[in-house]
Amino acid sequence: MLIDSHAHLDSPRYADDREAMLTRARQAGVGVVLSIGIGEGPAEMHQALDLCREFNGRRQNGANLPRLYASAGIYPHNTPEADAAAWAKLDALLAEPEVIACGEIGLDYYHEGAPRNAQRVGLIRQLEIAAARKRPILIHCRGTNESTDAWDDLFQVLDEHWAGTGLGGIMHCFGGGWEQARRSLDLGFLVSFAGNLTYPKAQPLRDVAARIPIDGILVETDAPWLAPAPHRGERNEPAMVALTAQVLAGLLNVKPDEIAAATTTNFFRLFLIGQDVGN
Repeated sequence: MLIDSHAHLDSPRYADDREAMLTRARQAGVGVVLSIGIGEGPAEMHQALDLCREFNGRRQNGANLPRLYASAGIYPHNTPEADAAAWAKLDALLAEPEVIACGEIGLDYYHEGAPRNAQRVGLIRQLEIAAARKRPILIHCRGTNESTDAWDDLFQVLDEHWAGTGLGGIMHCFGGGWEQARRSLDLGFLVSFAGNLTYPKAQPLRDVAARIPIDGILVETDAPWLAPAPHRGERNEPAMVALTAQVLAGLLNVKPDEIAAATTTNFFRLFLIGQDVGN
């Protein structure tokens, strides 16, 4: 069984075929999908949980679908929109049993958006809420060009406000170097690779992936974006996580079913979930 550890199932790009898309995922061996709850801002971060409940209900009624879990969080560039009501909403969502993670949250200096300090303040507030609810976090981190500026600031925040919780999390759609991967692992994070791992110019990222212990990795789609080769440029969907897993297996010199088993075990270990949920 494979797990897609990060997919934006609430994207409007799935509005016309969401159940068919999830059926294809199950047919491709994907047993679990983590539905990311950031929407287009705080007002929509409940949508992932709504989809989780809707399609898990259909699954219980016999539909051949993956088991869904949800996250909730406020994306870095939406942090200035967060007010007391948004923080209360996030706290309430993280109290729901299906919402197993806070995210995706973090720092993004690559795109023009929220001021850096606003992102940092918003990240720290979400770390406080997640820690109180004992939820691991899903981190988005992207710096300016080849700079490590966002990573440097991120680790400073995590060292001060998160490391002591012992809750860990996921470095989503990892794009850093070995030093960032090593520090992530040291903090108890899993490092998750998306379809960009398969792109021709991503050899530096593949070099990093090849060095990571198999008990420290996950795979994801970040659907509907970052479709793996040879589907680059198309709408991504959870079924395509198998293509990234195949590339990762080659890098680590193991069979694809070993990557599937290891990443599944890693996911369940992080979130304290029993391994029968995808059956």
